[in-house]
Amino acid sequence: MNDTKAWEVDTLRGHMNNVSCVMFHAKQDIIVSNSEDKSIRVWDATKRTGIQTFRREHDRFWILATHPEMNLLAAGHDSGMIVFKLERERPAFAVSGDSLFYTKDRFLRFYEFSTQRETQVLTIRRPGSSTLNQCPKTLSYSPSENAILLCSDVDGGSYELYCISKDSTKDSFGRGDMQDPKKGVGGSAVFVARNRFAVLDKGSNQVSVKNLKNELVKKSALPTAADAIFYAGTGNLLCRSEDRVFIFDLQQRIVLGDLQTPFIKYVVWSNDMENVALLSKHAIVIASKKLVHQCTLHETIRVKSGAWDDNGIFIYTTLNHIKYCLPNGDSGIIKTLDVPIYITKVIGNTIFCLGRDGKNKAITVDATEYIFKLSLLKKKYDQVMNMIRNSQLCGQAVIAYLQQKGFPEVALHFVKDERIRFNLALESGNIQIAVASATAIDEKDHWYRLGVEALRQGNSGIVEYAYQRTKNFERLSFLYLITGNVDKLSKMLKIAEVKNDVMGQFHNALYMGDIRERVKILENVGHLPLAYVTASVHGLHDVAERLAAELGDNVPSVPKGKVQSLLIPPSPVSCGGDWPLLRVMRGIFDGGFNNTERDADDEEYEAADGDWGEELDMVDVDALQNGDVSAILDEVEVAEEDDEEGGWDLEDLELPPEAETPKVSVSSRSSVFVAPTPGMAVSQIWIQRSSLAADHVAAGNFDTAMRLLNRQLGIRNFVPLKSMFLDLHTGSHSYLRAFSSAPVVAIAVERGWTESSSPNVRGPPALPFKLSQLDEKLKAGYKSTTAGKFSDALRTFINILHTIPLIVVESRREVDDVKELIVIVKEYVLGLRMELKRREIKDSPARQQELAAYFTHCNLQVPHLRLALLNAMTVCYKAKNLSTAANFARRLLETNPTVENQAKTARQVLAAAERNMTDALQLNYDFRNPFVICGATYVPIYRGQKDVSCPYCTSRFVPTQEGQLCAVCELSVVGADASGLLCSPSQIR
Repeated sequence: MNDTKAWEVDTLRGHMNNVSCVMFHAKQDIIVSNSEDKSIRVWDATKRTGIQTFRREHDRFWILATHPEMNLLAAGHDSGMIVFKLERERPAFAVSGDSLFYTKDRFLRFYEFSTQRETQVLTIRRPGSSTLNQCPKTLSYSPSENAILLCSDVDGGSYELYCISKDSTKDSFGRGDMQDPKKGVGGSAVFVARNRFAVLDKGSNQVSVKNLKNELVKKSALPTAADAIFYAGTGNLLCRSEDRVFIFDLQQRIVLGDLQTPFIKYVVWSNDMENVALLSKHAIVIASKKLVHQCTLHETIRVKSGAWDDNGIFIYTTLNHIKYCLPNGDSGIIKTLDVPIYITKVIGNTIFCLGRDGKNKAITVDATEYIFKLSLLKKKYDQVMNMIRNSQLCGQAVIAYLQQKGFPEVALHFVKDERIRFNLALESGNIQIAVASATAIDEKDHWYRLGVEALRQGNSGIVEYAYQRTKNFERLSFLYLITGNVDKLSKMLKIAEVKNDVMGQFHNALYMGDIRERVKILENVGHLPLAYVTASVHGLHDVAERLAAELGDNVPSVPKGKVQSLLIPPSPVSCGGDWPLLRVMRGIFDGGFNNTERDADDEEYEAADGDWGEELDMVDVDALQNGDVSAILDEVEVAEEDDEEGGWDLEDLELPPEAETPKVSVSSRSSVFVAPTPGMAVSQIWIQRSSLAADHVAAGNFDTAMRLLNRQLGIRNFVPLKSMFLDLHTGSHSYLRAFSSAPVVAIAVERGWTESSSPNVRGPPALPFKLSQLDEKLKAGYKSTTAGKFSDALRTFINILHTIPLIVVESRREVDDVKELIVIVKEYVLGLRMELKRREIKDSPARQQELAAYFTHCNLQVPHLRLALLNAMTVCYKAKNLSTAANFARRLLETNPTVENQAKTARQVLAAAERNMTDALQLNYDFRNPFVICGATYVPIYRGQKDVSCPYCTSRFVPTQEGQLCAVCELSVVGADASGLLCSPSQIR
């Protein structure tokens, strides 16, 4: 230790007691001292002041060590160790076009991507100053003014403004001249215009806009507390708070968009400023320029940096990987890293980055995988084809991705393993490749799955062959039954007889409707009573008499009269044949990609054809023991020829078309294809194109409809809407019954459809609820109210309130009509509930008068208001509240009642009250002070008092009702945050 260092240690001993060990960190020229007072203190060797302290409450530190290559230190204590770094290793940088400005050591440096030329611009910190926790954190660059903003944590947050002269750029590049910057205090600083930059004051939550002379231009208060600001386009700031970010327009002083996110550390905009990547510690959020969420990507290790390439793919780094993120959220690994890097720009296959040592690097990567996935995502199938032909793209990850994303026909071209090819072929519906793979595998499970898929496609020939290979006699017999192949059913009966399979014999006889054979089988197995009954009910009297003689006295009784139905299958209309297939154009991924692959496929198909012919033509003595169905069928047919003609005339044997081997020829591949993959359901189209809850209900997606109603109207109680949801969904579809054995076909009914409508353009759903129907219900409610049928009227008005969320109208004027209808119905529901409540009260005259008085302050139609005033006047007059009754009488006369009795009664009450203007009971009612009525407690809320409202029906409530279910509409939560009623496509445009 030299004398200077020894002196510094002595100085430290004057400040710290019980120093156990001391370490010099030569790179930073600072001293790290370890003391027995349960702390580690970092000292500035130049200024001789403490900078940072690491403390343990119950442990003492005994040893220190430094990493030989990385900026890491370790300290051991009684119960373990801690690892920490002394300074920030990520260099501050900013990219502008082909240029990169970044900080390294105490200099601002410039890097040009095209030439990879690196030069030193100027000195940003004087030698000898402490750099611990004071290195620049962010850098902002104004290309038009050639100005640099550097932000650091010095003095709790500060910035430095450097203006580089354009005329002296060439001279100053390389020399690193020192310049006195313009300084200021602020949590963050960033350029927002050509010659303007914004500075965040965390204390006052204000943004100050300054010019290049560091002079204040204007101040703007942020609507939400923010701790950092980022560039978001000219005149806009992206502000960060603890759990969200928002874009603030400095000119209009409004929020353009906000998004809930984890704590964001870095913001990376795409080259066209249309998308933004928000980087947190362990997550990446991709959003549009208005902060509309697109996808979120979670990582288990720290995210370090990222940049957008020219294709709109976000390339980012973690501690040990370079990864990519597609616009739909799919991600993958590009390259593994030895040390962390910070991406600055991505050009083609080259990733430019900065290392922790401040050196620029250009890393060339293979972009084939993510470009291939992006082409699939954007449906650029020509590029996909070209990459399949020319690249070495392969691997289980790519195959699994293609399967997951619904492209098994593409994955087929990467796979050589027959089992995987078989699975992909079944998934894509390519029955030809599935047959070839099943033939190569030749396992029972694969033949069974092939038969299931072939049956789904209606390819009965392949189904028959698959059942033969699996020796599945029961399924084979049933297949012949449903295809009407009676000849082969008779052969299956012979096979069951040869195999001594009694149940198989009986089932086949039952399928064929062969009564005599069924009686014969029952007789052979000893079930003579069943044989007798079967012969009797089917009219085989000669056989029945013979069996009756054998049974003697044990003849069972048979009901007399006509039998209602017999187990006889109907005669087939047509026999055999595949289900008709659509002729479709060859898809871009169908067939081979080159002649070699096409020839190989043809050989596979020919081999499969040869196997089929060989199996079906084979006749062996041991076929029965081996279960060879094709050989047994041939033997049965030969035996039949022998019985009929008395010889073996094999040359004249003519097999029916159904017995021929199903062929999978090359020509059939080019002309007839299986039915194409079903397109998107109409209900799914409705969901994707509309944000209206009614359209989602019509599509049957009740879950998203409820989420929409909750977000738009704050609705939480969906029980009253259940029947309407079902009626709306059912009413938006027509149902067609084809066959008794086939399921009912639901057909979507579209709104506004005409015969001239294009078949390729899908309209919105036809909805059974219409505004005109609600108008009719409103009139019915008025009529019930006039007649005094308050319960009926209340049910009608509540039904209107429950139907309105599922109404769709076309024009803006109709939207206004719907909103006006909500207000009208809400007033009647509130008033009628209070009147019904009043009639239930028997022991509180004051409360009766209050409810009657509140009813008169509901916004009712004039005839109903007159009746409410007359009712309130009568109640108050009978209770000796003459002053209040006189007020109602005056209000009644002001409406110019057309019924003479009403006016006469009001005048009499007014005359009687004027002789004694007093109230016998004190009421919670002041008609001189404007008020609204709480929809739950039925008390007045006078002007100036706090209240909360229902987001749907707008009823008002006292603050204690916040968070409760609205007592008026019975749907929404009082005080809930909602965007408002959305009932027309015109509101979305």
